[in-house]
Amino acid sequence: MRGFSKRTPVEEVVDWIDGCLSPLASESVLLAQSAGRVLLDDIVASIDVPSFDRAAMDGYAVRGEETVGASDYNRLPFRLIGESMPGAAFDGTVEVGTTVRIMTGAPVPAGANAVVPAEYASSSGDTVEITSAFPPQKHIGKRGEDVKQGTTLLRSGRRLRAQDVGLMASIGVAEVPVIRCPRIRLLITGNELIEPGQPRGEFEIFESNSYVLRSLTQRDGGIVESIRGLNDDRDAIHSAMTDDGADVIIVSGGSSVGAEDHAPSIVAEHGELAIHGVAMRPSSPTGMGKIADSIIFLLPGNPVSCLCAYDFFTGRAIRGLGGRSLSWPYPKQQLTLSGKIASAIGRVDYCRVSISEDGVHPISLSGASILSSTTRADGFVVVPADSEGFAAGTSIDVWLYDRD
Repeated sequence: MRGFSKRTPVEEVVDWIDGCLSPLASESVLLAQSAGRVLLDDIVASIDVPSFDRAAMDGYAVRGEETVGASDYNRLPFRLIGESMPGAAFDGTVEVGTTVRIMTGAPVPAGANAVVPAEYASSSGDTVEITSAFPPQKHIGKRGEDVKQGTTLLRSGRRLRAQDVGLMASIGVAEVPVIRCPRIRLLITGNELIEPGQPRGEFEIFESNSYVLRSLTQRDGGIVESIRGLNDDRDAIHSAMTDDGADVIIVSGGSSVGAEDHAPSIVAEHGELAIHGVAMRPSSPTGMGKIADSIIFLLPGNPVSCLCAYDFFTGRAIRGLGGRSLSWPYPKQQLTLSGKIASAIGRVDYCRVSISEDGVHPISLSGASILSSTTRADGFVVVPADSEGFAAGTSIDVWLYDRD
């Protein structure tokens, strides 16, 4: 065993990650599968929406100028000559003194320029009496009022929302060009680990990191290619790290400098071990590099360290490869610290905190294996490397685990 020769500042680690990132190749997906994906090309409207003038109310299509003077005491009669329904237009023309029954969304017939709502009309046989005036263009949705043909509706790089998908459907888009989702391989190492649900021996531990990492990678737009539980066996770890098929390989455990920590030397022998040891707490044993076309992240096995290193580094890479924002996907609030947070110059500290009416309370400044500290926490505070911490009463930025 040996110590780390150096610990790389967090800023330099982030710079290295960003230097590895460029959006992945494109693919085309069905419209129904496009929500949440990152758009590759601009979406330009090929048609007007609506593509015809349509009724905005149920009622009667008329020549609006003919309704001037209509009231309850001056009921103006019109001859009913047909009807216009959604998908079934009236094929005649509204001429002087005539009207057509029309439903919301139906095409406005030729000659008509207004719709009288049904509550301002009464019909008997082929006669309709209008009791209120409606000027031309009243209650008519004009062609192209929603979307004009040739308009750029959605820009490249946009993460598609549900309403974006609906808008593309409205112009007839069936397939959407998007950036390919990064393929993520999770390698969970440790002789002592067993799956939840299995019988547990006295010195065995239920494995939890894969469940955390799977959820986080999916949140950040990655697709889990495989999850492989591995003993601390060099050949098995080597084989799993050098297989093709993954854009990002995350190794949980075996990232430090112990006798069973094989992953760093495998990266160094078969690719580039760019960073091993980071000036932060927790997660200082984190490493990263490349083997062939895969970016490798060596994350500590301790659950809090694993979570912290993922959030600081791995998640950023996955989002960048998938064309998403590099920023943390956590909302931020500025709140007042109720108790001091102590740190040391030269390292970044990730501090779990809870929030109450009294302010922000540090939960734990150590204990990298205490996963329950993250479930008790409402969020975290980052102490920068040039700070010795924060005194009680300080206004600080808090990153919130929940978006609600």
